[in-house]
Amino acid sequence: MRRRKKIRHLPFNKIVPNMITSGSVLCGMFSLVLTYERHFLPSALVLVMAVFFDYMDGKVARSLGGSSAFGEELDSLADALSFGAAPAFLIYARYLGMEGGMPGALGAAFFALCGVLRLARFNVMHAMDSFQGLPIPAGGMALASLVIADVPLIPGLALAVMVGIGALMISTVPYGNVKLLKRGNVNRVRALLLTLLVVSCFAALREKALLALIGIYITSGPLHINWGAWLAKTNDDEEKPAPGKD
Repeated sequence: MRRRKKIRHLPFNKIVPNMITSGSVLCGMFSLVLTYERHFLPSALVLVMAVFFDYMDGKVARSLGGSSAFGEELDSLADALSFGAAPAFLIYARYLGMEGGMPGALGAAFFALCGVLRLARFNVMHAMDSFQGLPIPAGGMALASLVIADVPLIPGLALAVMVGIGALMISTVPYGNVKLLKRGNVNRVRALLLTLLVVSCFAALREKALLALIGIYITSGPLHINWGAWLAKTNDDEEKPAPGKD
């Protein structure tokens, strides 16, 4: 008689992060459908929702101790869809289409390919202090923010933007990694200043705020501004012992 193989049930702490990552996959698919139906603004907003799932899956995995190789692979596949293929198709449909011709199609394909290459490099090169090249979520949000801000772009300029952001993703330009920050090592004053900047941008610029903030982050790479290091506490920020105490 054959022995029945025991079915290994995934523990709860590994299921939850993967379910959250699946939310990002769904956002990417919904965005593609909405773009196909020419609902460009909802499509871009759905991609913004994907950022929430992309951020939360890692945070929940670390808090529950549920990180796994499967989860890492799933996260990369979700990012390739939600921040690579979906935003590229969105820009192609919104600004290029038939007028863009073959160069437009190649530009969209180039962006998606650069995103996949960026993810593959990240998976084999775990640089802790900073990212090498523009992270794909930032690249995808840069394209989505153009639609949210309703920026009028001619096909040639839209194509140049896609190619330029794609090239930044596979470049060696360093970008700050704020994911390394923990509750205990954040400079509260600088975090407050950054929060005020974000709130002020949304209050003053409204639908163009995301584009402005993403633009600041993209520019920070070539300027070698490391937001993670800037927000982290330094030795001078540590509490000094009270007088008379060791």
